[in-house]
Amino acid sequence: MKIEVNTHERCMLDFANKHPETLVLSADLGTSCEVKKFRAEKPDQYLTMGIAEQNMCSWAAGLAREGYRPFLHTFSVFLSRRILDQVEMSVAYPNLPVTFVGFVPGITTPGGVTHQSINDVGIMRTVPNMAIFDVGDATDIEGVLDLAYEWNGPAYIRMLRKEVPRLFPANEPMVFNRARTITEGDDVLILSSSICTEEAMRATAALEDKGVSVQHMHVSTLKPFTDPTIVEALKKCKYGVVTMENHYNIGGLGSAVADLMAENGIGKKLIKIGLNGYAHGASKMYLMTKYGIDAMNLVKSVEELIGKDLGIKEDDLDNQRFVDFLEV
Repeated sequence: MKIEVNTHERCMLDFANKHPETLVLSADLGTSCEVKKFRAEKPDQYLTMGIAEQNMCSWAAGLAREGYRPFLHTFSVFLSRRILDQVEMSVAYPNLPVTFVGFVPGITTPGGVTHQSINDVGIMRTVPNMAIFDVGDATDIEGVLDLAYEWNGPAYIRMLRKEVPRLFPANEPMVFNRARTITEGDDVLILSSSICTEEAMRATAALEDKGVSVQHMHVSTLKPFTDPTIVEALKKCKYGVVTMENHYNIGGLGSAVADLMAENGIGKKLIKIGLNGYAHGASKMYLMTKYGIDAMNLVKSVEELIGKDLGIKEDDLDNQRFVDFLEV
């Protein structure tokens, strides 16, 4: 597996070269949100707004009305929770093309509950006109800015930073409202997003070695959520579906899938893997294991779904794993 470094930093600069109306707004987290180099190379397109996220959002709305394309940069928890009123009234209600680039989503930060955005997707799913993207690797990062631009309205991105894996071919960019099929199968459907896709990939080979036919799909567009390829996969899976996400298990991917199943009359069993409450500060891999959003818990969920103990142990899983590090 190849590891890419500071992918968003490079992509934001390339994007601004293509779209000179681009503005980067930072809430005093330029280094942490990979736009320090952008500030150095394009100072006239960079606005330092200080630790005043509500004000930053209101500025972005005014700039969007004047024909600019603002990209707000700070941690996800501050973009979803701290500034919700400004998001709704200043940006979403007038349907302005403002993109919210939220870093360290879920438990990708050791900063503890104050910095972990575990319910941001649930919040943003209830905001009209808002599109939501959840990147899982470097290829997703390289395509997501273009999709947000083409949406031409409010967009929220759960962004990964610094060292990220390249799970998918660089020449196969993410597609709006379309999941990426990783493996084909008809026994069990696994739908994963963000950092959980890599964990699901670790488990898939072991499951298939035990005779389980797995359809694994990586979901990067969480709203709108009307992907016909997911509907088709839901209909064909024999035993049911497991969702796996770096988010509270209410309001995120699992809830979106439940809605889609109900709307299409799909009577299959659904198991949702996600956080069951607030987390604490620690390394990403420790937290993924502690709170059960790892490969081994996925195996156990599939066993529950099919009603069979497959005898898979941790040593049976693909041991290739993304580099972990501690940093707020």
